[in-house]
Amino acid sequence: VQLQASGGGLVQPGGSLRLSCAASGNIFSIEAMGWYRQAPGKQRELVATIIGSGVSTEYTDSVKGRFTISRDNAKNTVYLQMSSLKFEDTAAYYCNLVQGTGSVSYNYWGQGTQVTVSS
Repeated sequence: VQLQASGGGLVQPGGSLRLSCAASGNIFSIEAMGWYRQAPGKQRELVATIIGSGVSTEYTDSVKGRFTISRDNAKNTVYLQMSSLKFEDTAAYYCNLVQGTGSVSYNYWGQGTQVTVSS
């Protein structure tokens, strides 16, 4: 499974960006797709995840009300719409996919896409 992330960039505080992550390869049963981020000197943290085909979503508290995760099931693509961006949102954002057979789960990561919020 390959995950191709795109959409990062430089944006001013209060601005918006949309990240995309397209999954390809041996995809058979996606359990979740999501986005993590890692700022310099900090641990990677979950930003948002979408469960199954979109049954439910979860967000870290700091992005609730500002970020929206969505998924195009036909394209195996997950999006992260980020609005009202803040300096503290600056990080490398990583796409994640989890799929499994019921008893075994497989975890995949895309390459990071940098989001820099700066004036």
